[in-house]
Amino acid sequence: MNEQPMSKVLVLDNSPEHARLIKRFCDQNNLSALKVRKDAVTSVLRTNIDLGGILYSEDYADSPEETARIALEIHGARPELPIIIRREKRATLAGLPDSTQRVFCGAYVTSDMSALRKVIDEYIFCLVYPNALLRGIAEISTEVLGNLFKDVKTSFDTPYIVHDRVIFGEVFSLIMLESSWCRGYMMLQTEEESFLNLVGRDVEVENPPNFRRVNDLLSETTNMIWGGFKNRYIGDTGSATGTQVQVPLIVNHKHHYISFGTSNPQLCFRFIMEDPLTTRLATLYARFVFNLSWSPEDFKEFTHDSGGLVESGAIEMF
Repeated sequence: MNEQPMSKVLVLDNSPEHARLIKRFCDQNNLSALKVRKDAVTSVLRTNIDLGGILYSEDYADSPEETARIALEIHGARPELPIIIRREKRATLAGLPDSTQRVFCGAYVTSDMSALRKVIDEYIFCLVYPNALLRGIAEISTEVLGNLFKDVKTSFDTPYIVHDRVIFGEVFSLIMLESSWCRGYMMLQTEEESFLNLVGRDVEVENPPNFRRVNDLLSETTNMIWGGFKNRYIGDTGSATGTQVQVPLIVNHKHHYISFGTSNPQLCFRFIMEDPLTTRLATLYARFVFNLSWSPEDFKEFTHDSGGLVESGAIEMF
């Protein structure tokens, strides 16, 4: 697992001349670049693809008017995604139509990628996540999934950053995370059918699992990962000091959309669980949303002191 989170960006740029430079920049800056056909942009944005942002070109379409129209459509469909436009001459939004300037968070030119690096840092990688936190979440989660799903192989991708607010699957859980250095939520998301297929292998045909079994398992998984997180990173002191600010959460089931009331990105882990006997797969997304408080400079990891074990004779020096 890379210690630096990745982020997927949609590259809407048809220039072969600049493609190599953009690809190299993405490879060097923890960005996974995705391309899509022009006629498929709208349909792709309607899916639950996890994105951190969009790299756009001022000559993406056949005319400036068409380019502006597509940019407005993208912003209307996914207003939470930062859109960065590539200019031919200067890294500024000046000169763009007034109606489209508002949809872009920044501009860059390929002759000097420093402007793009600055915008990426400000809008995509705007929160710093300690390496110990990334490793720990992956370790805690895989251990929990291994204990709950016996004889199932669990793997995970490099953690990544998302700015979209699309919900994956039909069922998700939320649990509060609260300490002196963070306040927010952990959210687990999955597809009901794939989860049912995975847990139903050893169940009698007369009594097959149903959605309630999925709810129970997701609840248990959430509690166990939360418990591991609490023991490792929050300890017993837990609560944050000062005013306990709250913001409303908005869930729109029709559009598979959830908002935590902030523009902060979400730290996402994707776990794949595979049954080696049936090759059935289930995907579980764990998202960490620190929307109420985030102070990574105060982060600390609680480790068990071995001194007491040595003194008690439970362990001895070799």
